[in-house]
Amino acid sequence: MDITFRRFLASDADPLIRFLTGESWPFHGVSAVDQETARQWIAEGRFENEENRSFWIVDGEETAGLVRLMDLADDTPLFDLRIRAGHRGRGIGVQAVTWLTRYLFEEFPEVRRIEGTTRQDNRPMRRVFLRCGYAKEAHYRDAWPAQDGTFHDTVGYAILRSDWLAGSVNVPEWNDEP
Repeated sequence: MDITFRRFLASDADPLIRFLTGESWPFHGVSAVDQETARQWIAEGRFENEENRSFWIVDGEETAGLVRLMDLADDTPLFDLRIRAGHRGRGIGVQAVTWLTRYLFEEFPEVRRIEGTTRQDNRPMRRVFLRCGYAKEAHYRDAWPAQDGTFHDTVGYAILRSDWLAGSVNVPEWNDEP
């Protein structure tokens, strides 16, 4: 599988609306995006402005997903990854996180670390983080509200520039309480 990444353009607004509204995103804060919300997010610059950049994940001729990079003026940007249901489980997540990590560290020399969070029950994304050299750094209990009113734990991961350059992972010292 040969995936590529194409920068989101203003002319991509309608395809982005179809992308967001045409799928269920069970591990995102809003799992069912309606057209009005999608248009509002685009108008607010959530996908493209000085602080945010988005890239289509293209698998052959098909749009397989979207990478959104956030807080780009900060030394610790975040990212959001959405992969269409029909493309999940094929290794695209690992390729996308590997690509965005390299992109952020190479394009933004001031970036020291990259962070991402997911729900505790999103096992595939947690495996992606670990395969891509990210270390688990946080576990927030009942911090992720779901559409049905329940709460899930949130798990935070990050990669340091120094670890990325060395090809190693230095995990936090978890048992540091006196």
